[in-house]
Amino acid sequence: MTTTPAPDPPAHDQHPLAGTDGDPMTTTRGVNDRVGDRGNEGLDVLGPDELRLLREFDALILSWADEAGAVERRYPFLLRPDFLDGVGHFQEFPHLSLPVSAADPERLLKSLRMAERPLGAVPAEALDDARYVLPSAACHSIYQSLAGQAVPGEGAVHTTLATCFRIEERYGGPRRPLALSMREIVHVGTAEGAKEHVARSKERVLELAARLGLEMRTEVATDPFFDRTSSRAIMQLLFPDKEEFVVGGLVVGSVDHQGDLFGKRCGIRLPDGTAARTGCVAFHLERWVHVLTARFGDASAAADAILELR
Repeated sequence: MTTTPAPDPPAHDQHPLAGTDGDPMTTTRGVNDRVGDRGNEGLDVLGPDELRLLREFDALILSWADEAGAVERRYPFLLRPDFLDGVGHFQEFPHLSLPVSAADPERLLKSLRMAERPLGAVPAEALDDARYVLPSAACHSIYQSLAGQAVPGEGAVHTTLATCFRIEERYGGPRRPLALSMREIVHVGTAEGAKEHVARSKERVLELAARLGLEMRTEVATDPFFDRTSSRAIMQLLFPDKEEFVVGGLVVGSVDHQGDLFGKRCGIRLPDGTAARTGCVAFHLERWVHVLTARFGDASAAADAILELR
C-alpha cells in the first residue's frame, strides 16, 4: 500500500484550525460524524460576565442544597460501562453515549502516516475498547458511588456539579453545548422523602422563575429515542415521573422521581434491606445563563439580579 508523507507544519498565520481572525481556537473540526448542523461542534467559550453569572446562579442553587442538608462531593469525570449497562442506560439512551477510549500507539502512528493531516477524527481502528463513558447526567456518578451501600433510614441528600456530555443533532452557543455544567440535588431514601424532595424542588424552581420574570412552563419528559406513540411513551405521559422546566422552548432543568430503579439496580438499600427510592432536581447551568442573559439584556445585569436573591 502506498503511503503519503505527512505535510510540513503550516505557518502560524495559516493554522488549520484558525478562524477568520487567525485565532487557532476560533473553530474546531470533526468531533462526531453523527452531528448534523455542526456549527462549531458545541465547543463555545463563556466570557467573564457569563462565567460570573453561572457561578452566582450555581451558588444560589447550592444554598438550596445546604438548606436541605445536602452533602456536596466532586466525583470522577468518568463512569464504568458495567454501571451504565446495569441501570439500562445503553438500552434506553444509546444516543447519549460518549465512550472514552485510549489510542493504541502503533495503530495511531500508522493512521497518521496514512491520513490527510491534520486529522479530522481519530480513526476507530486506532482505538482500544472503551473502558469508560462520559456522564450525560450528574446523578449517575452519585448512584455509582453508592452502589452496594445502605443509606440512613431518614434518607440522605447529595449534591454535585458535573460536566455532562450530550450528543445533539445541532449545537449552538450556551443553548446547546456538547459539554454542559449540571448541578443536581438528589434525595436517596424513602418513597415519601423522594417525592417530597421532587415536589418541593419543583415549587422552588417555578417560584424562582416568577421572581426573575421568566415565562416558564413544565412539560412531561419522554425519551426521544423511542416512538412517542409507543406504550412506553404513553405510560410516561400518564404517570409523569420526570418533568422538564422550559423557557422559550429551551429545557433548562428537570425534576425526576425515579422510584426504586436505581435502588434496585445499584443495590442501594435502606436499613430494613428494601431498595432505596431516589428523586432529583437538575439545572443545566449554561442554558440558565442563556435565558437569564436574554431576560436582563446582558450577563452582568443578570448576575446582579441573582445576587439580590441570595
